[in-house]
Amino acid sequence: MTTSDYLLISRGQWDESASKEDVQDAIDRFYTWYEKGVADGVLKPGSRLENRGRQVSRRGITDGPFAEAKELVGGYWFIVAESLDHAARIASENPCLAFGLTLEIRPLEAARARVDVVANETPSTWRSGEG
Repeated sequence: MTTSDYLLISRGQWDESASKEDVQDAIDRFYTWYEKGVADGVLKPGSRLENRGRQVSRRGITDGPFAEAKELVGGYWFIVAESLDHAARIASENPCLAFGLTLEIRPLEAARARVDVVANETPSTWRSGEG
């Protein structure tokens, strides 16, 4: 069985209508799920992210702007799976999904970046052969 690593990105915020006790229970169950996944070899360590940060661009270093609240990244982990669909099934067991968080799963690209290979950073005009 060949496996690959997938980045799991946790986004969003807790449902405001949920009780703090229910959300804490989901968090506790998340850590049980997470620790079992690491022990079983289907998850690799990741981390929650702090609220502070910097944005670095050609314009310099700033305190932001950051994405809207619904786009905030709360943390990241890694899944070891046979396919993207398998990784999504593993992620779907995360107890925190019931309280408003969403998870994005992305395959890790092993190849080095090249300007002639279409990637996330490729402008749309380059993709269509223009420019």
